[in-house]
Order: sequence, then C-alpha cells, then structure tokens
Amino acid sequence: MKYAIIEISGRQFWIEAGKYYDFNRIPTELGKQVTLNRVLLVNNEGDVLVGKPYVESVKVTGKILEHLRGKKTIVYKMRPKKKTRKKQGHRQELTRVLIEDININ
Repeated sequence: MKYAIIEISGRQFWIEAGKYYDFNRIPTELGKQVTLNRVLLVNNEGDVLVGKPYVESVKVTGKILEHLRGKKTIVYKMRPKKKTRKKQGHRQELTRVLIEDININ
C-alpha cells in the first residue's frame, strides 16, 4: 500500500493514488494537471521516507475534477443581556482533485 502525507493550503492530508480529495479552492481550470510537491511523508510498501520538512524526491500528480462549495456552516454571535444577535452563513469554496500517481525518484 503506497500512501503519502502532503501539506496543501495549511492543512495536512493522507492521500492514496486513485482516490479524490476536496482541498481549498485551487485557482486552475477543470481537467488540468496539478503537481503537489509539499510531501511530508511517503510509505512505499513499508519503506518510509520522512522529510525535513519536505521529501524533495517525491512528486504527487493529480487532476482537477470540479470546483464546488462545501456544506453550509452557521456562524451565530450573541452578546448576552444586550439584545445583540448576528446570524451568518458560510460555504467554503473547494476543489476536488483526483490523485493519479505518487512518483518517487
């Protein structure tokens, strides 16, 4: 089982080839190839490579499938005893990326 732990947009993801993941919005057209080079750890059939901070010899390639919006989150702020209430919604802009390959040089 080959997997990698990558960092993208300030978050860390455990990824495997052939699966898709939702990342924060990547401003690129649909169908384009993306290369993710901030690889923190790679496990290749039990052979583990750990970066300091990144593994330089590993590149993860993916394809952008779609741009979408996440589930709505309600932000509710209230100050007690002041009759002040503020209700606001938020939907995060996301990009769905299909991980095609984890290349180890």
